[in-house]
Amino acid sequence: MTARVRSLAQRRGTSGPATFRAAGGVLLRPGRHGSFEVALVHRPGRDDWSLPKGKLEPGESFEHCALREVWEETGCRCVLGAFAGCTAYTDRRGRPKVVAYWHMDPAPGLSFHRPGPVGVEEIDEVRWVSVSEAGAVLSYAHDEELIASLDVEPVALFG
Repeated sequence: MTARVRSLAQRRGTSGPATFRAAGGVLLRPGRHGSFEVALVHRPGRDDWSLPKGKLEPGESFEHCALREVWEETGCRCVLGAFAGCTAYTDRRGRPKVVAYWHMDPAPGLSFHRPGPVGVEEIDEVRWVSVSEAGAVLSYAHDEELIASLDVEPVALFG
């Protein structure tokens, strides 16, 4: 993990709330015509589309959180790949939040084409869309910017 993520995650305003720390994954699989697809999740309670992610539990590392949240929200058991980047923004309640993302591959013997069941009620759909179309589906600019910054060719090897 980069020093930037640690710095953002530890940042606290003198009068504001502590920064919420979260982690997630960028799941890529081969799509049609040589392109790649990315997994997006839908939360009906907020009616939004985002990358799979969630808050760190007490004492949990960013890496462990990313793996746990991706499994819970997509049904995909994964292994960490390269660090994909981070986002920093103010959440809907006005609190600062930083999210660290990793590229992920399916765990040995598994496939993104046959995930398990989604393990949380807050997610009602996992949708695989082409990387080029993801920006039109994602609800938040910070997610769009992360996807746009990715160099997907060298990291999306398995799926």
